[in-house]
Amino acid sequence: MLDERKAAILRTVVEEYIETAQPVGSTAVAAATTMKVSSATIRNDMAALESDGFLHQPHTSAGRVPTDRGYRYFVDNMTEHQLPRLENTRVIDFFQQIRGELEHLLRDTAGLLSNMTEYAAVVVDHSTDSVCVRSFQLVPLGPTVALAVVVLANGAIEKETFQFAEEVSGEDVDSIGRLVAASLEGNTLTKPTPLGSVGSKRLDALAAEVLRSLSSWTDEPDHVYVDGASRVVTSFEAVESVQRVLTILEQQLVVVNVMSDVLDRGLRVAIGTETGIDRMEECSVVVAPFQIDGEPAGSIGVLGPTRMNYPQAIAAVAVVSRQLGHRLSEG
Repeated sequence: MLDERKAAILRTVVEEYIETAQPVGSTAVAAATTMKVSSATIRNDMAALESDGFLHQPHTSAGRVPTDRGYRYFVDNMTEHQLPRLENTRVIDFFQQIRGELEHLLRDTAGLLSNMTEYAAVVVDHSTDSVCVRSFQLVPLGPTVALAVVVLANGAIEKETFQFAEEVSGEDVDSIGRLVAASLEGNTLTKPTPLGSVGSKRLDALAAEVLRSLSSWTDEPDHVYVDGASRVVTSFEAVESVQRVLTILEQQLVVVNVMSDVLDRGLRVAIGTETGIDRMEECSVVVAPFQIDGEPAGSIGVLGPTRMNYPQAIAAVAVVSRQLGHRLSEG
């Protein structure tokens, strides 16, 4: 732990650097705080903070900038930040008014979060395995082909063509569909109730095939929605950094794994090298899960520079994730 004065100096350096993107000197710290100490004392404390790994001096005689450790101390010790009332109202209104399919909702949510933070926003949806099935239909398309249509409680509609190994009449398809619907509706794809019987071993076996096929949907990759890549690159000065960030955002699996790892570690912020990805050493990630009916359904987050406005980003991600969960729970 830092003593009160050093903590205040570190907090000021972080806040000033976030605001200006310029190394912060003792004069700027003195002007931005109410501490009644000399610039010399502040310089000595800043030197001590550098020695302890909280600050870094990029050039001789220049001011100092925070290190990953400095940002981490700042994040772990900052007071909880609330979104301004107008921003909070904006989020609530957005989810009350938005309509359409789940894909559009999640894509627009990424856009909302990116607009609010000016960073790249990511929404990861793996709700297929955690949301209850509202309805199921099996529609005959030909002698051996049927279309499975699943409507989830959050409004998502999943479709897949099913190929039978033998010819099946339209009447038999209807019987199979009713049997599978009774097993799925009100349950998740991963936890259906045991199949009943229509009194025919042949049709019961075909219904079991359909149910097994549907359960494999949950093995599909998560759906990922990214917005704001063009915004976040303006936060990086070096062309090489911009190229790395764009590459990372294009490789969605990397982003998904980082967000998942952050949550698995019980964190909401990963700073620089904490992400575990060499190419992200200049980036920070703020992430929060969202739930549907109390069950984990995905995560949302923002990716930006380590010189991120952490209080605002954390508050925005928290509010949007909470409202998104409410909206999806309502269906």
